[in-house]
Amino acid sequence: MDASRLLRTSGTLVATAALLISAAAPVVAGDSGEAGGGFAPSAELAAPAPPLRPLPTQLPAALRPYYEQKLSWHSCGTKGKGFECATMRAPLDYSAPRAGGVVKLAVSRKKASGPGKHLGSLMVNPGGPGGSAVGFLQQYAAAGYPAEVRARYDMVAMDPRGVAGSEPVTCLSDAEMDDYAKVDQTPDNATEVRQLVAAYKKYARGCLQRSGKLLRHVSTIEAARDMDMFRSVLGDDKLHYVGASYGTFLGATYAGLYPNRVGRLVLDGALDPSLGSEQVNRDQTDGFQTAFTSFAKDCAEHEDCPLDASLPSVAGARLKAFFNQLDRRPLAVGKSRELTESLATTGVISAMYDEAAWPLLRKALHDAQNGDGALLMRLSDAYYERNAHGGYTNLMAANSAVNCLDLPPAFRSTAAVRRALPDFEKASPALGASFAWSALSCAYWPTPATGGPHRIEARGAAPILVVGTTRDPATPYPWARALAGQLSSGRLLTYDGDGHTAYTRGSTCIDKAVNAYLLTTAAPPTSQKCS
Repeated sequence: MDASRLLRTSGTLVATAALLISAAAPVVAGDSGEAGGGFAPSAELAAPAPPLRPLPTQLPAALRPYYEQKLSWHSCGTKGKGFECATMRAPLDYSAPRAGGVVKLAVSRKKASGPGKHLGSLMVNPGGPGGSAVGFLQQYAAAGYPAEVRARYDMVAMDPRGVAGSEPVTCLSDAEMDDYAKVDQTPDNATEVRQLVAAYKKYARGCLQRSGKLLRHVSTIEAARDMDMFRSVLGDDKLHYVGASYGTFLGATYAGLYPNRVGRLVLDGALDPSLGSEQVNRDQTDGFQTAFTSFAKDCAEHEDCPLDASLPSVAGARLKAFFNQLDRRPLAVGKSRELTESLATTGVISAMYDEAAWPLLRKALHDAQNGDGALLMRLSDAYYERNAHGGYTNLMAANSAVNCLDLPPAFRSTAAVRRALPDFEKASPALGASFAWSALSCAYWPTPATGGPHRIEARGAAPILVVGTTRDPATPYPWARALAGQLSSGRLLTYDGDGHTAYTRGSTCIDKAVNAYLLTTAAPPTSQKCS
């Protein structure tokens, strides 16, 4: 059972195998005290979402020691690859920076390789929330980004608070996570509903018991403020940044808080911060159905297509029938695991992030229909970041912690889910019920949400490049249009294609446009389309 739907780049999913959100719409936390910013939180807003207010340009005295700290860099990562790591201190509570405690944040860099004029630091974030930016830098960005970009920027990353190396939020043991992931997330009767609710409550209790103090301080707005501190510690006057998926919300939030410190910002696979949680889940249901339709059309062109259907609607019906079969009788995988309906659903969703995974999904579905669920289980494990030894990263724990703090829950009761089910199932007959029920998870979270939907205008900021993919499952294309429209200096770059995010995923047109923006002072065009 995936209690939260992830917003992260597709590469991590496919590479591990060879993200969906329940309340992961972006939100801004209200903030009091001298470090202030944001707006007073409220329940789901019927009125137009208010704008995010920028923070004062003058640095509060209580934050000065943090901004002026010197990092102790040391060699790290793969030997001989040139990575350096350090630990940065940030206030746990920005409303009480002197008395609220400290959070230690993992940061990493790889210096520019040259030649060409050095342009400063380029911060990267792969999304999540919960994805390790340090891991992304060391495993992908420092080699996978275009050479001309790496030549002129120091590539840098910071794990957001509560994530990976930055005092990670923890909730369950590995064995408990295995049980949690397979709980039926499309309950058919009152008993199964009680079991699902009990699983959500147990998860929430575990997070409170293991990470209680930190849970109140892992919001996106706090992570964006940490980013500004890191910018200062690195010695940069402006923030240059590439954020993917949920990372676009981090970047946009930074721009809203510090518009005068915006350098070159690329927001790839954008979120719309003005949406409430229920709408986000409805939009994502549509997004993943669009992606499945593209997969089904492609599948029908191959002889090994396990859905055996030329029409996407028929393919969807057969996928749902397969899920129902697993609901009645899960498949044994190895000696101690079984592929349930929930795990199979997660495996299919995982492959929707990148069309390069479609052949893998065809085989996984073919194998599972013939009694072998191992490959579909691997796709599910990749989504959850579960390794072959049964160990989990803290991805899902951090994902829930940030999402449930960032926005009020989509649904507050099982009755509310039932009322919404017809709309979700109409949007996606095979996946809709899973999306609806997973949106209930934050209703039982131990810390109340501290924000609500808002617009990000970032008035006065330098031009910001927003990238949207027309058939993106996790961050539907209308979100990119909406964010580019909200930003006073937003520029929309469109990729007419499949998969989640676009930069460095094979489109020469997209890469050329983004690279030109990062490497020159010229503003990006107001609108450009690539295919």
